[in-house]
Amino acid sequence: MPTFGRSFLAHWWLDPGITYLNHGTVGATPRVVLEAQHAWQRRIEAQPASFLFRELISLAPDSAGAPRPLLRQVADTVGEFVGARGDDIVFVDNASTGINAVLRSLALRPGDEIVVLDQAYGAVVKAAQFVARAAGARVVVATTPFPVEGDIADACADAVERVLTPRTRLAVVDHVSSETALILPVAAMAERCRARGVPVLVDGAHAPGAIALDIPSLGADWYVGNLHKWAFAPRACGFLWVAPSRRAGLHPPVISWGLDVGLAQEFDWTGTRDPSAVLCAPDGIAFMRDVLGLAAMRTWNHDLVWRAAHELAARWGQPFATPEPLVGCMASVALPARIQALGADASTALRDWLLAERRIEAQVLSIRGRPHVRLAAQVYNDEADYERLADAVDQWPA
Repeated sequence: MPTFGRSFLAHWWLDPGITYLNHGTVGATPRVVLEAQHAWQRRIEAQPASFLFRELISLAPDSAGAPRPLLRQVADTVGEFVGARGDDIVFVDNASTGINAVLRSLALRPGDEIVVLDQAYGAVVKAAQFVARAAGARVVVATTPFPVEGDIADACADAVERVLTPRTRLAVVDHVSSETALILPVAAMAERCRARGVPVLVDGAHAPGAIALDIPSLGADWYVGNLHKWAFAPRACGFLWVAPSRRAGLHPPVISWGLDVGLAQEFDWTGTRDPSAVLCAPDGIAFMRDVLGLAAMRTWNHDLVWRAAHELAARWGQPFATPEPLVGCMASVALPARIQALGADASTALRDWLLAERRIEAQVLSIRGRPHVRLAAQVYNDEADYERLADAVDQWPA
C-alpha cells in the first residue's frame, strides 16, 4: 500500500499552511481533475450552443441507435462505480438538491407524515419541514442510538419501524451521518419500511468514494449522493438514483423543456449552467483508481481516522466504543470535559478559534447538546495532523 500523508498535498491546491481535517464538508478537488474541468470549459466555450444542445444532452425521447449524449455517458461511468445502471441515474448539484426533488414530487395530504432520523442532516430536515408545512403534513423523527456499542442494525431498524404509521408517505434515512459520521444500516431500515409499504429515500451524501456501494442492493426507492466530497469531482456534482418503479411523478426542483419526456430529459436540462463539474466525475473516479488505488485509499483513510479517534478519545478522557464496521473515513469524538461544561455554544467558538489561531480547519459541532469534533481522513493527512489538533484543543483558552 502506498505511504500517503502530507507529501500527497502536492496533488491538491490546498494551502500547505493549513492543517486540513475537514475534507467531508465540501470536499477538495485534485489538481488533475481541475485541469480536466478547465479543458472541458475551453471545449464548451469554443462552440457553446452546439456543445450544450447537440453533444451534452438530448431532449428527444430515447431511441434505439441514437448517439449517447455526453451526460448519459458520464451517468454510465458513475453507475458502474456505484453498482447501478446509468439509465437510473440523473445529476443534481448536490445531495440536498436530489432530496428536494423527491420531497417536492410527493403528493402529500393533510395529516400525512415524513419520517427522518435524529441523525439527519439539518438542511434535509428543513426541506422535509417545508414540504410538509405546505401540505398540512408533519415530520416525524426516529430516535437512533448514539454513542453506540455493538451492532446497531436492529436498533436503528426498530427505531424507524416504531414511528411508521398508516399515514407515513416517505422515510428518509442516512447512509453516513453527517454529524455522528456513523455508517448506518440503511438496508435493514429499508427492509422494515418496505414491509410496511413505505418508500425510502437514502441520503448518501458522504458515501460515494468513501465506502463501496451497490445501490440497488440496499432496497431503497431513491438514493442521493455527492461526488464532490469523497469521489473527487469538482463542486457542484451530485447524483440521484431512481428505482425504475419510482420514475413516475418524479420531477426536478426546476421544471424546464424536458417535462414529461423522460427521467434523463427532465433532469439533464434544467436551464443554462456549467456542466463541467459533472463531466469531470469520471476523472475523479479515475484519480481514485489509477493514482491512489481505490482499496489503498480507503484503507489508509479508515485506519488513520480509526487510530486518531481512539487516541484523542483516550487523551480527552472520553469513551469511544463505536464498532469498527460503522466507521468509514470520519469519526466524531466527544471533546474534553472542560469543553463539555461550556455547552453546545462552545462548538462554534472552538471551530473558529482553531482556524484563526492555530490554522486548523476541523469540523466542531454539537451532537445532542454535547460538543464533538468530527475527524475526517484523506490521503493528504497523517497522524501528526491529529496530534496538532489535540494539542490545540488542549490549549484553547476558553
